[in-house]
Amino acid sequence: MMNADKHFAVCVRNDDYEGALELRKIYEVLDDPDAEPHDLIRVIDESGEDYLYPREWFLSIELSERVEEAIAAITSR
Repeated sequence: MMNADKHFAVCVRNDDYEGALELRKIYEVLDDPDAEPHDLIRVIDESGEDYLYPREWFLSIELSERVEEAIAAITSR
């Protein structure tokens, strides 16, 4: 079972970061209370590391448990 604290978002913009973010791709979002007041979001990008990006570049989504489990299986390889 996935951690209930996991959050996901889909990338809808990637200005000058095409190598780090793919449009229409789902990314895991990490909670970062320090980033929120600056309208930033921390995501695990294509490098496999977490970085801050403008919040407006992402739309939050809720995934079914089955989809979350599939994503977890892929990322744990």
